[in-house]
Amino acid sequence: MYSIKLAKFVSDIKYEDLGNDVIDMTKKSIMDYIGVSIAGYDKEASLILGKYIDEQNEQNLEGQANVLRPGFPKVKYPYAAFINAAYGHALDFDDLHSSSIVHPGVVTIPTAFALGQHLNKSGRDVIAAIVAGFEVATRVGEAINPSSYWYWHTTAIAGNFSSAATAGNLMNLDGVEMNHCFGSAGSQAAGLWEFINDGAMTKMLHVAKANMNGIIAAELAALGFTGATRILEGDKGLVKAIAPKYDLDKLTMNFGKPYKVMENSFKAYACCRHTHSANYAIEEIVRKYKIKAQDIKTIVDKTYGPAIDFTDNANPQTTYAHKFSLQYCISALLVYGNLSEEIFTEEKINNPLVQDTMKKVTVCLNEEINDIFTKNPDKWIHDLEVETLDGRILRERVEYPIGDVNNPFDWDMTENKFKTLLEPYLSKYEIESLIGNIHKFDELDNINELFSIKNTDVAYQ
Repeated sequence: MYSIKLAKFVSDIKYEDLGNDVIDMTKKSIMDYIGVSIAGYDKEASLILGKYIDEQNEQNLEGQANVLRPGFPKVKYPYAAFINAAYGHALDFDDLHSSSIVHPGVVTIPTAFALGQHLNKSGRDVIAAIVAGFEVATRVGEAINPSSYWYWHTTAIAGNFSSAATAGNLMNLDGVEMNHCFGSAGSQAAGLWEFINDGAMTKMLHVAKANMNGIIAAELAALGFTGATRILEGDKGLVKAIAPKYDLDKLTMNFGKPYKVMENSFKAYACCRHTHSANYAIEEIVRKYKIKAQDIKTIVDKTYGPAIDFTDNANPQTTYAHKFSLQYCISALLVYGNLSEEIFTEEKINNPLVQDTMKKVTVCLNEEINDIFTKNPDKWIHDLEVETLDGRILRERVEYPIGDVNNPFDWDMTENKFKTLLEPYLSKYEIESLIGNIHKFDELDNINELFSIKNTDVAYQ
């Protein structure tokens, strides 16, 4: 009865039940999501999906939810959820829950905003719905990972459920209705990793469809449409279908102790999270020993299985693939001092010093680290050994990079990332207005007030 227990728990989540720490973390998650989404709207794949949504929306004269791009135009709410999710995943700079290997914000917050605007829900209602969505996204991910991760993009799979939970909570579905909602959402869940070999754009489509699918599932459940009542644990249900090894107890373990949003992490680097502990280790080595790329003889990165599977790539063939290359991320950070989105461009990639440094980086599986990851999947450890040309051996082991829940962003860091991302796109007034509205999010009587800001300044460009 795992599915119904989870459905009942998230359908019952209310703002009044949440502590100040949960509310505060949810606001940070909202700020992080909005920042990466607006900054992702003008990327090539985003523009293609945006054109598609604009064409679908031409016959709909009245918009219902804001699109997260300059000017905040409105479109029909399912389309807003779709495109805003795509924008949020465009930079690979969105949040992550480590033990589930899920980006919960991008498969929860777009639905909460779009449907919340359509239903004229309060900020408090939307916060509760986001907390509900995070619960489901992370619990499904923890139940199926790491064994499902080789083939299945967990954010896409779990995202159908988290969007459904968010929508169902906003629509006040009871436990039985929510479970039918899960049944419909789970039957739509998909997302394969094959796209990564081509550097294809599909990853964004995964999260876009997950949000739209969740809204459809919830609205159908509200009309009495039934779905599988054991969609997660059933013999032909999702967990057994995609995970060779699984733990169904993770679906219902320790409800609210703490709420899963409290385990959320934010990215300091615009690349795959499996590289982040290595990136932080290099930053620490540079800080402590003042070395440069020109000083390096060799770098050995010892790490865990999934990091090897997805980011040991010494010869990435596309700009996007460089976000999934430990060799590139380590080398680029040494050369440029940061891993912002601009570092993943042809000009930066083709720098001869970066290319030469990449050849000095070796990535290898470490059994001790892999065993730790297997037992504690929130520890994404990288152990770096740098040999310099003058014979020094410099070591740094990182369990929790900056931004991790165990090494967290404070509000200053969260706001700084937000401002840095948005300065090319919005005016100073708009940025400060959004920051203010997010801080007082739970005071908004109607979620539509979030984007009721006037551009009284020119954008920074």
